[in-house]
Amino acid sequence: MTRLAVFDCDGTLADGQANICTAMALAFADAGLPAPDPRQVRRIVGLSLPQAVARLVPYSTPELHEAVAEGYKQHFRAMRVDGRLREEPLFPGIGDVLVTLLDRGWRLGVATGKSDRGLRLLLAHHRIAQHFVTLQTADRHPSKPHPAMLQAAMTEVGATAGTTVMIGDTGFDMAMARTAGARAIGVEWGYHPPHELTAAGADRLCADAALLPELLET
Repeated sequence: MTRLAVFDCDGTLADGQANICTAMALAFADAGLPAPDPRQVRRIVGLSLPQAVARLVPYSTPELHEAVAEGYKQHFRAMRVDGRLREEPLFPGIGDVLVTLLDRGWRLGVATGKSDRGLRLLLAHHRIAQHFVTLQTADRHPSKPHPAMLQAAMTEVGATAGTTVMIGDTGFDMAMARTAGARAIGVEWGYHPPHELTAAGADRLCADAALLPELLET
């Protein structure tokens, strides 16, 4: 039996909100739009970029959504190159949790709205890339809450929905898990409040990363 624990990235493994809000504000400025409220930007973390922008400016056109999304990617790359990119720290206890789960026989994966390159760089920076056997990103899948990322992870590892757990901080993660038939654990240190995680289908909530290994076993 293959047990698979799939983690969201931003808001679950690492705190990338500062860079996300900065790049989004710059992309909005390029398009002649006022900077979005950072609180609203945090709420769309996890979606693929065009879908995220569409939620921030729903009154606009698909063409503008695509233009802002492309601008966001360009600014994020520029921030990385010229050193403006801020540290995206792992949330407290995450490193130890990953090691504990591996020791208990879990296979680990990531399903994220990040790009392939962004995810690889973050995992390499924190020296945790070797822990994960499947990486699914917005580059190759429809946006969450579509279940494609989670389904691909299960297929790649040889897990079933019944032996898979999705761990995330947004309602998008919880809804993706429910649609795929997997369990869903919502973490309370991310970008959506606990009541939204429960409403979206979380089976359990976790307020402290150190408790995750036990929650996965129950």
